[in-house]
Amino acid sequence: VAGLGNYGLSGTRHSVGMEMLDRLARQLAVAESWRVDKRCCADVALAAVHGLELVLLKPRRFMNLNGLSVASAAEIYSLGPEDIYLVHDDLDKALGKVAIKLGGSARGHNGVQSCISALHSNEMTRLRIGIGRP
Repeated sequence: VAGLGNYGLSGTRHSVGMEMLDRLARQLAVAESWRVDKRCCADVALAAVHGLELVLLKPRRFMNLNGLSVASAAEIYSLGPEDIYLVHDDLDKALGKVAIKLGGSARGHNGVQSCISALHSNEMTRLRIGIGRP
């Protein structure tokens, strides 16, 4: 599960993906286990839920390069694009509204486009979180 955003710019609407991963890590009681993984240039936390092992990932790059971290982590953890969930902001959704999408185009989102390019696939599941237009 990759939270897309601009690392170091927490509290901004465009980094809502990373904020959601922080919340998920707290709910899964792994918030204290975030560590820097230099191999994929990301903060990583591992969690187990209902017999599934999750890799939580917050890329340590700007949004338009998030895909490099996601692709590196996919290789390290032997994950295919179909195993990856991207959590990201969506300007075209009202603030707080969410939608799940499987595959498709990036729809102008630079972080998603970076992931599609780096993974050579658009098969990732996306949790789109509405941030509205300013």
